[in-house]
Amino acid sequence: MAGTRRFYLCALAAIGTGAAQAQTYTVLHRFTGSPDGALPYYGNLIADPAGNLYGMTSLGGGADAGVVFKLNQSGETVLYRFTAGADGGDPQAGVILGAGGNLYGTTFSGGSGASGVVFKLDAAGNETVLHSFTGPDGWGPWAGLVQDPAGNLYGTTFAGGAADFGVVFKVDSAGNETVLYNFIAEADGVNPYGSLVMDPAGNLYGTTAKGGRWGYGTVFKLDTAGVETVLHSFAGYRRSGGSQPLAGLVRDSQGNLYGTTNLGGIVSGACAIGCGLVFKLAP
Repeated sequence: MAGTRRFYLCALAAIGTGAAQAQTYTVLHRFTGSPDGALPYYGNLIADPAGNLYGMTSLGGGADAGVVFKLNQSGETVLYRFTAGADGGDPQAGVILGAGGNLYGTTFSGGSGASGVVFKLDAAGNETVLHSFTGPDGWGPWAGLVQDPAGNLYGTTFAGGAADFGVVFKVDSAGNETVLYNFIAEADGVNPYGSLVMDPAGNLYGTTAKGGRWGYGTVFKLDTAGVETVLHSFAGYRRSGGSQPLAGLVRDSQGNLYGTTNLGGIVSGACAIGCGLVFKLAP
């Protein structure tokens, strides 16, 4: 899996309505591979108060191991180029912005344990590896991070841990990692790919791509005591339900959770196992 990439392509056909488009589309930057980056994968962009945009690419840069970039009206600036060594490589997600302009993120591979890293990038472009995964503590963080008011970072790895089904982890400001939850049974969920979301009480919510009651993935809650609850098990395309949620969640002020599944939903000729869906999960 470490060297394998799967790209899911969706073709959208727009039926003409006769109405003109009022939106203005502008390309802000075209990646060229090396040295400015290539293949910005799963991660969203983030913006600072000044309107600068930040993100990562999974490839490109001098070692073709990905970059962290900044984009503004002056164009793109590469803030850091990963080497695929101890500093990490192949980031799949985006970054988050912390105090003092520091950026935090994960890489899927690299690090001293060759299983990915959690890193900090300061405003001057200096990278600090906060934690290198080794396998038992997690392997291959696919998703980005969420940070609490105390500066602790939380995330998931899609594999590794006690059963190699993935973990939920915490990394404190000193770089100490704690495995908050090991996915150890199919019923718990298997392979979390998406980022976590945190409620005001500190509970974490996320998705797994597999596992649950029917094996098609879950939405889960992890409370502050480390107790996991499966809030929903996806029923798969045979029941017109969702299947394989790869992304994380959005939570509104009422506690509703929103997300997507990669597969499932309505089966058509173009989507033999479902075209995917958008869901809402009420408290």
